[in-house]
Amino acid sequence: MNAVRSRYRVRYYDAFSRVYDRFVAAHSSDREGRLRDVLAERTALRPGDRVLDLCTGTGATLPALARRTGETGLVVGIDFSGGMLAQARRKIAGKGAVALVRADAERLPFRDGSFHAATCSHAFYELKGESAELALEEVGRVLMPDGRFLMMEHEVPRKRLVRLLFYVRLLSMGLGKALEILGSEEELFRRHFATVERIETETGQSKIILGRTRAQPVPQKGRNHEARR
Repeated sequence: MNAVRSRYRVRYYDAFSRVYDRFVAAHSSDREGRLRDVLAERTALRPGDRVLDLCTGTGATLPALARRTGETGLVVGIDFSGGMLAQARRKIAGKGAVALVRADAERLPFRDGSFHAATCSHAFYELKGESAELALEEVGRVLMPDGRFLMMEHEVPRKRLVRLLFYVRLLSMGLGKALEILGSEEELFRRHFATVERIETETGQSKIILGRTRAQPVPQKGRNHEARR
């Protein structure tokens, strides 16, 4: 992405951060934020685990994740927008071990196998061009064996006005590439994860795509023993 376009995107999301939560709530029919709890539950995280929230935005998912990882775990939210992260800081005050990192999703500044799980809530469609592929490759790299990546995204809204706003948002992000992903998320995930599952949510306005990394092979002691004989 060229520097001019990159600066434009940063300014756009810095401004968008002021209304982002209301915008997502209207699209997902989830004004109480229940779906973030559902997403966190599906991670199967336990106290002491580490989890990455990709494109964390205003950090709406971070408190739900922190409740699962507890004081001994770690929740990391990343976003390239300083405006979004400023909003997120207000939500994580007193929420346990939660850190915010300014970074791009397609270039994660973490070691291989750093996290038990990763999430992305209502932001994946905003990754343009090959950024979606690169982000999934990076997520797979930083997850542990048998790690989970859960992407929650909008279905096309049923109400006309909300549907119009949805497409306006896609247009601002690059309509062609966003529409390529919309409806073909499972195919995209299968290129990067060992198993893929689609989960419908209670509102019917969002879905979760779950990708699992390959489990660590279990050493076969008998076979190794025979090989040494």
